[in-house]
Amino acid sequence: MTHTIAIRVYYEDTDAGGVVYYANYLKFAERARTEFLREAGFENKSLRDDKGILLVVRHMEADYLKPARLDDLLRVETSVESMKNTYMVMKQSIFRENDLLFSMDVKLACIAAEGFKPVVFPVELKKGFEDHIANAR
Repeated sequence: MTHTIAIRVYYEDTDAGGVVYYANYLKFAERARTEFLREAGFENKSLRDDKGILLVVRHMEADYLKPARLDDLLRVETSVESMKNTYMVMKQSIFRENDLLFSMDVKLACIAAEGFKPVVFPVELKKGFEDHIANAR
């Protein structure tokens, strides 16, 4: 299962060359991950407040393939690729219509909100994401 959100490119997202500033693709991806979690029933705030955990970027690899421009309507796709005890890997892609502009693999570590040490994913969270992976195949 792939989660999708639409993001419009505004003037504030562009650089002096009139294209989306490279760091803003990471912001678009962060928004998409947040909405993915929210729709899966795992809001960041409740993970922190109720479960005592945070999901933080541990590693990422990104490919910038083509530029997005002012007023483009982008589609950000997010899926869980793999799940381990203390981290997961997500695949995120940004498209303009069917044109792939940006692709990223991001490793999210599960850490304790107090102390910032790695912890095992709560059972219900791990099961929810494993179900997501199974449904995607």
